[in-house]
Amino acid sequence: MSQRHSLASTSSFCLIICFSLVAFAAERGVMLRQGVIYISPDTSSAKLSDIGRGREVAVIERTPGWAHIVGTVDVTFNIEVGEEERTDRNVTGWVVDKGVITPKTVDGDKVLFGEAFDSEMEASHRGGRRGAAQDAMRLYAGLAEYFPASPLAPQAAYRAADIRWQIEAEDLATRPSAKMRDPSLRLPIDEERMKRVMKKYPGTKWADLAAYHLIDNKLCGDWQAEAKCPEMEAQIYMKYAEERPQSPKAAEALYKAAWRYSALITIYKTANEQKKADESTARALAVGKKLVSQYPNDTDWSNRGERLVYMVQNNMPTYGPANE
Repeated sequence: MSQRHSLASTSSFCLIICFSLVAFAAERGVMLRQGVIYISPDTSSAKLSDIGRGREVAVIERTPGWAHIVGTVDVTFNIEVGEEERTDRNVTGWVVDKGVITPKTVDGDKVLFGEAFDSEMEASHRGGRRGAAQDAMRLYAGLAEYFPASPLAPQAAYRAADIRWQIEAEDLATRPSAKMRDPSLRLPIDEERMKRVMKKYPGTKWADLAAYHLIDNKLCGDWQAEAKCPEMEAQIYMKYAEERPQSPKAAEALYKAAWRYSALITIYKTANEQKKADESTARALAVGKKLVSQYPNDTDWSNRGERLVYMVQNNMPTYGPANE
């Protein structure tokens, strides 16, 4: 095991032990905003560390205006020149007693959701706050954990999983294996959190959205103009739409299936397989029309479905070179 992995494992173990020791008396929660941990309840005392948004804390005791906590903080290890790795460690000290959100905080779930959403929006802006996406992820996760009965908990759990999924997907997309045709030959995005949402909140739109993400790990990279991948992917999207017709992603799934069938028209024509091209034409039209009729109110995807049907009916290619 490498030194950095040993450090991370030791840190996590110490954090678990520390939280366990104070759990019987501590009030647990998360930090709403960036804070400073001091050695004593006095801003002129030595500063131990900063503690970020969404970081877990265990409140050991309170004194007017201050909270004595055990909290998780970021630590950066320099691994190689130009590279670094961030991990966590536990710090015990005092913070100004503002922004420590616990299950006892009135409307704490709404406050956390508001801060998480604000951080998510910050992450979407060019030049936004560094680490804002991770802040949002932790805040949403904290809401789901510490306010499990909140009506916001299912959405918060999904959003936390969604942000992590996007971060991992972006990283994996930069790797050479991302373009490999066979999805089994590339590193998959971690599915654990999405599956947890599906298990904990079955029958909700958040479970449907989580299930849609899992399709990403089954898709090919570069099709290499062969029929195997679009055939397989179209079936996956069709299966999703059939099993989850109420999903916010059902219309999109049907469109993606119809588009893949339309792409197969060009692929089979190029391979001089006219019969299969005709079959793909029929499938593309059937699925496209199903989309339009079944989800007329989802105008984004139903209108794209109308466009796709028009192109297929008029022998306009949807895949490959645009010019005939």
